[in-house]
Amino acid sequence: MEHFEQLKLEKGMYNAPGKSFTQALEELDRSEHYAGTPLEGLDAYQRQLKRFDIRVSGPASDLVEKFFQTGDSAALFPEYVTRAVRQGMEQADLLPHIVATVTNINGMDYRTLTSEPAEDDKRLKPVAEGAAIPQTLVTTKDHLVRLNKRGRMLVASYEALRFQKLDLFTVTLRQIGAYIARAQLNDAVDVLVNGDGGGSSAAENVGTAGNAVDYAALVSLWGKLAPYQLNTLLASTETMQQVLNLTEMRDAQAGLNFQGTGKMVTPLGANLLHVPALAAKGVIGLDKTCALEMVQAGGVTTDSDRLIDRQLERTAISAIAGFAKIFDGAVKTLHYQAS
Repeated sequence: MEHFEQLKLEKGMYNAPGKSFTQALEELDRSEHYAGTPLEGLDAYQRQLKRFDIRVSGPASDLVEKFFQTGDSAALFPEYVTRAVRQGMEQADLLPHIVATVTNINGMDYRTLTSEPAEDDKRLKPVAEGAAIPQTLVTTKDHLVRLNKRGRMLVASYEALRFQKLDLFTVTLRQIGAYIARAQLNDAVDVLVNGDGGGSSAAENVGTAGNAVDYAALVSLWGKLAPYQLNTLLASTETMQQVLNLTEMRDAQAGLNFQGTGKMVTPLGANLLHVPALAAKGVIGLDKTCALEMVQAGGVTTDSDRLIDRQLERTAISAIAGFAKIFDGAVKTLHYQAS
């Protein structure tokens, strides 16, 4: 008998300090032991799904009640919920396109670093023999990064869901994940524009582009961001439509790329991202390699005890994250007047 079929699963595996349920499983049933076997490529959690013959996706997916055949299989249900929510977050997530680094913490208190060189320091002038080398001062900010808890309450009884296909239930859970991702994106945009409430300042507005965004204004934004690179643009729906209608966006290569892949690239080569919740009439331009830090306090969390006990109603699904500016100068805005 395979080792993974002998494991005893219990609620306490969700409470291991600093470990997810899958990480706790991996310590008991390491994936490297299955190299060269038919189970190679599956992680410890997926092997447990195979053990209990639970299919969570596809036309032949099982019913929700399949998880609750035994106490051991019921312990797998919260991880299924977490993974489905995480999938939804990843599908709707624009944060990897604007975040320079992600910091994972175990508590709720975190101070980030700050180092904002003066314009003269950025030029890196030649150092004469015997002269002092210019310094870059790196310090911790005098305030904590604000962490926001974003999530949804799952309001459904086990009796209402037990005969539903897991594939369909996964779609609902993915939508919860998509909501969390959009809420976190709004938090990130707020920090980019208004600062993180401490040492960082609001993004500089480089000028007005009349009553619409034009190519000259985008070029001005590109120039003002130097010496940082303009590699990402965030725009509301109205602004996106204006940018896509620019004459410079109608060349053959840009058209083929948009029509063939759906990926939108500006004439300046920056990644153009659609942020519907962005109310401002304008564009946020940034250097994604050094503008923003994301701080996470754990991953997606659920009330595992309630889910294992089939008390699905009023179960909270949430994620805690915050954002901090790294270099203020790596973000600029371009506002235009209302039409």
